[in-house]
Amino acid sequence: MKDLFDKCKNYNEAKKIQKLGLYPYFHKVQTGQDPVVKVEGKEMIMMGSNNYLGLTSNRDLKKAANEATNKYGVGCVGSRFLNGTLEMHEELEKKLSDFVNKPDALIFTTGMLTNLGVISSLAGRNDIIFADKYDHASIIDGCTMSLGKLKRFKHNDIDELEKLLKKSDPEKGKLIVTDGVFSMEGDLCNLPAITKVAKKYGARLMVDDAHGIGVMGEAGKGTVEYFGLTDEVDIIVGTFSKSFASTGGFVAADKNIIHYLKHNARALIFTASPAPAMVATVISAMELIKKEPERIKSLWKNTKKLRSGFEKMGFDTGESVTPIIPLIIGEDILAFKMWRELFDNGIFTTPVVSPAVPENRSLIRVSVMATFEDEHIETALNTFEKVGKELGVI
Repeated sequence: MKDLFDKCKNYNEAKKIQKLGLYPYFHKVQTGQDPVVKVEGKEMIMMGSNNYLGLTSNRDLKKAANEATNKYGVGCVGSRFLNGTLEMHEELEKKLSDFVNKPDALIFTTGMLTNLGVISSLAGRNDIIFADKYDHASIIDGCTMSLGKLKRFKHNDIDELEKLLKKSDPEKGKLIVTDGVFSMEGDLCNLPAITKVAKKYGARLMVDDAHGIGVMGEAGKGTVEYFGLTDEVDIIVGTFSKSFASTGGFVAADKNIIHYLKHNARALIFTASPAPAMVATVISAMELIKKEPERIKSLWKNTKKLRSGFEKMGFDTGESVTPIIPLIIGEDILAFKMWRELFDNGIFTTPVVSPAVPENRSLIRVSVMATFEDEHIETALNTFEKVGKELGVI
């Protein structure tokens, strides 16, 4: 008789990497997500965090979180739908809708739940979803949870997207979902072209800008604002766990869409609402981004310096044009070895291997912070060059 747990007993992929001493996951960080962190007793330069604007240890944000906790307590112990809506939840939603220039917004407890809730409730049995093959796992999971039919197109391949749209039944509802900034490769979606084909075939368009909000555009309003296409994009999704230094997510769209989601998104209705400290942190972060635009400038200055240094050494950084800089390595085991050498030399990075990326395109993902000092960047570049040459990557 088959045992449900056989798959657990027979799962050995991670154990193989552990035996080789190359296991890169679940290492304990003992300090805040600053440019220099302590990991298992050792100081390291943090180049694996999405703390793009360096706000996780900001005094104003910590003060706001503490004040909210003192006023409202540590949690809401209920969903937004019932007892879990605080006045500050609605205050944040108003600020978010203003920030991304959409009529209304709705916050979720995590970014993952945002995509699950929005896509699964909007796409029904008679609808079709078109998703980029490099879209984040939360998007794909939202698509598979829905009753709609999922069709995936090659990364940023507008011709293939148009062919799929053209073949589709005109009587079915159509939703195109794409990342604004792709989280592994650091490149942008071809939003101008996507908006044109969406309009041509009557498809609605959703952009998940988790890694673009707070980063792209002069005011940090995201990829949609960067391209000047806010009115052409129907739904903007974002997260608070990157530039906003908290946890949670949001969707911004027309009021009738938000009203529908409030009453149909199971990931909202059946999940406890965001804790007061989380919400207050995001509100404070938004105010700080407006008050200190130099943070975004520092982020891009550091990004330019790091990318230029990597490329001069001979690293392949792919199509990245954002503070996510992939160093494309190739084989999975080589990426693990490079991670290990960097880790042992005081640089914390994140290796990305298949199936998160295509086979033979494994990479070391470098994330840039606005709060890096020149010495952090110089030390990191010297270490990357040393390790890259030793392993034959450059």
